[in-house]
Amino acid sequence: MAHEAARLIRAGMPLALIISNHVAASHVGGTAQASALSIFEIDSMVVPTVLYGRHPGWGAPGGARVAHETLEGMLAGIEANRLLAETDLVLTGYFASPEQVKVAARAIDSVRRLNAKSARPVVIVDPTLGDAGKLYVPPEVATAVIEELVPRADILAPNAWELSHLTGADIAAPQAALAAARSLGKPVLVSSIDCGAEIGVIYADLSEAWMAVHPRAPSAPKGTGDLLTALFGAALLDGLTGSDALARAVGGVAASVAAAQASSAAELPIIGMGQRLKTTSPSVRLERLA
Repeated sequence: MAHEAARLIRAGMPLALIISNHVAASHVGGTAQASALSIFEIDSMVVPTVLYGRHPGWGAPGGARVAHETLEGMLAGIEANRLLAETDLVLTGYFASPEQVKVAARAIDSVRRLNAKSARPVVIVDPTLGDAGKLYVPPEVATAVIEELVPRADILAPNAWELSHLTGADIAAPQAALAAARSLGKPVLVSSIDCGAEIGVIYADLSEAWMAVHPRAPSAPKGTGDLLTALFGAALLDGLTGSDALARAVGGVAASVAAAQASSAAELPIIGMGQRLKTTSPSVRLERLA
């Protein structure tokens, strides 16, 4: 019966495991990523680390963190239906406790063990630690993410400040960001690179590096990093190269921000974007760095 359930849920569609936050009234975190992936016909299993009513940036979010035992139980149920063995993409994001991080690390190990003969899954770790010069998770959570998840990532997806926190480097320019990314010894997708009137995202692996640049918006809804990671993962599952995946993913984020501003929306219009998430925005310029 479990095997049949796994077959029916897959139905030829790629499958993603997302371990991150669930925020009911804000288009951020795991639920926002699942919405974006659905446009690419990628099914998602969302295991929430917190259950909030709104993004904390709006004020008291309501809700609470999810007990790590509950996370473990949810993952056990997924594994009982043999779906970890069917997983093509793993995305991790926000964690509220070190114990949750350890549960996620064990889940990644299980997915890899059960897919040992496959080139997939792709594991993308967004080390969601902080921004604007400070941590917004407890220090013990940041330590757990660095020790448990960073080594398990196929691709790391920090923002510029998180990259600086991971490496100790001053990320003041694209070449400094590239050097810091390369020092981690694995592919890295770095967002929020300061390029003056523009903002950039760098993708660097061990053989080449590219930056996608677009005009800086005066403001943007929360969740752009979550959307970027989901769109990049979707592009890789579509078979795109790193540079093409970068261009398409950044284009989708830039277009979503522009659409939110055009309609004075406080949240990213992910579902409303639909097929536009699959196209590269003309506002995005791709540059080869190495």
